[in-house]
Amino acid sequence: MILNIRVIPKSSRTKVQKENGGWRVYLTKPAHQGLANKQLIDLLAEYFNLKRYQIRIIKGEKSRNKIIEINAKAFSACK
Repeated sequence: MILNIRVIPKSSRTKVQKENGGWRVYLTKPAHQGLANKQLIDLLAEYFNLKRYQIRIIKGEKSRNKIIEINAKAFSACK
């Protein structure tokens, strides 16, 4: 499964919300040295009830707009 995500780093709280055709994720960590990316993976794993290794960033390592891949087998098993 592929997700289009808009990341908002340095927010006051963490939050995952579905929006028109994509997702918006608010993170408390800054976008410095991969801290926000790590928190994004952790937060999505918790939100979808998956392991961290089942989620990966395909595109947008250094951008607010990211394309995330979730292992389809793992995702269908949890839902």
